[in-house]
Amino acid sequence: MNHVYFTARLDGAGLAAEIIPGDGPPRVYEVEPTGAFEDDPNVTDKKFPGNPTRSFRTAAPLRIVAERDDWTRLTPEALATWRRRLTEMRDENAEIIN
Repeated sequence: MNHVYFTARLDGAGLAAEIIPGDGPPRVYEVEPTGAFEDDPNVTDKKFPGNPTRSFRTAAPLRIVAERDDWTRLTPEALATWRRRLTEMRDENAEIIN
């Protein structure tokens, strides 16, 4: 990937942290961009014109300010639904604009 993706919405970051596969617990970091950033075209152009999700991407590093643990956690049922949707998208060869 050529970009680092981030959001200004705490619960959006928590959602992303929870649905990403991995062995460790989900983690959310408060960050500051160190360079230019733009709207995330994978979300804003495809699903939410005007960027109400406040999703962005940058080619520059992000500076970690703090770790956050105060986002709204998904129920086990909601987490299973999100993971199923991601599997379906992967099976449909969904494209990520990089």
